[in-house]
Amino acid sequence: MTASELRAGLSLAGVFGLRMLGLFLILPVFAVHARALEGGGNLLLVGIALGAYGLAQAMLQIPFGMASDRWGRKPVIYTGLIVFALGSLLAAFATDIWTAIAGRVLQGAGAISSAVIALAADLTRERHRTKTMALIGAMIGFSFALSLVAAPLLYRWIGMGGLFGATAGLAIVSMWVLRALVPEAPRRVQAVQAGARRVLGQCLRHRPLMSLNLGIFVLHLTQMAMFVVLPPRLVDAGLPLADHWKLYLPVVLASFVLMLPFVVFADRRNRPKPVLVTMIALLVAVQFALGGMHHGLLALAALMGVFFAAFNVLEALIPSLVSRIAPTEARGTAIGVYNTSQTLGLFCGGLLGGALAGRYGAETVYGACALLAALWLVVALRMRTIAERRVNDLADLTFSIASEVDPAGLREALVRVRGVQEVEVSEQERVARLRVISGDWDEGSVRKLITGGV
Repeated sequence: MTASELRAGLSLAGVFGLRMLGLFLILPVFAVHARALEGGGNLLLVGIALGAYGLAQAMLQIPFGMASDRWGRKPVIYTGLIVFALGSLLAAFATDIWTAIAGRVLQGAGAISSAVIALAADLTRERHRTKTMALIGAMIGFSFALSLVAAPLLYRWIGMGGLFGATAGLAIVSMWVLRALVPEAPRRVQAVQAGARRVLGQCLRHRPLMSLNLGIFVLHLTQMAMFVVLPPRLVDAGLPLADHWKLYLPVVLASFVLMLPFVVFADRRNRPKPVLVTMIALLVAVQFALGGMHHGLLALAALMGVFFAAFNVLEALIPSLVSRIAPTEARGTAIGVYNTSQTLGLFCGGLLGGALAGRYGAETVYGACALLAALWLVVALRMRTIAERRVNDLADLTFSIASEVDPAGLREALVRVRGVQEVEVSEQERVARLRVISGDWDEGSVRKLITGGV
């Protein structure tokens, strides 16, 4: 990775991580805290409060992604962070479950995930995109680990209102990181040129993309449903809420170590599908194991370690595949659809977890998650993606730009040429760097554009 790519990846990972830390700080303690809220004894409402964020995100990810294609990534991200901070402040003053739900909805209305991931894809070449998404995924995982450790302690010191207030502060810090550290994206094709409705329809009809969207829906449904029933289960097993970090911290740190070989294999060998299938199979196995019997704390820790390892790998791998498969001019829209599926999973996970746990018990929650993950496994086994093409089938080429050609508009033209996978144009050096499919790219059209020929 170039210094610019590394800076972009680390900075955007920081933006994503700070925002997700604000969300994750609530997750380990809210199900227990809700008992003190008016109406908080209803597990269905508790699940809705946890998942309401996801519902609002699901409604707005596509519009935010399309807006970022048209007006630029950064303005959309700033807007979303401001809305998120306002929702955090509303939730900080909640004394009943309904106000907490309203605050979570407003938090979710700051739907910036699609714009952040699209900006990360804009600023990195395809060959390094899995690394970039892994950086973001690792930062999300680190934020999750930190929240598991910090949330019970902070909750004891500053209460739930203080935690929500802290999330507003983290949103402000994220805006500073975006302004000070994240480079500007290169010029790109705007979705409005192709017609927003046609671009959205193209993304919705794309079978590999929809397979990945199903996967991220199931993954986050499972995560949210688990945290409706897992914290109370740990308390019932004899681990007080304030001590949950003693279990979470080593488990999540171990999961980072376990994920690394799989991410490296998928990136260096360009073989994402075997890794994808393996992680989904682990997800199925863990859910069946959690629902099959009552476990002691040691067994729960081991199962959670496997779950988080699989979760972290999938969090890095799936958005990388989406950004590589999606048409360049529709990348923000495609990632918006992906994030809509992700956040719908969060909402449905909270709703499903609360409804099933309240009526049938925690074991039913794990069983339902296992069946959904098994369905995803069947779909993934049948999926074929262009991302499975071997690295040797792609070629990197550099061309000098003729003096009469305007470099500012060249990239927009080159990305439309058949077989061109990615384009980098340097106006200062007057060169164009292309990655093309060997033996299946329109060389004549590329040379005409580079030389200004007719």
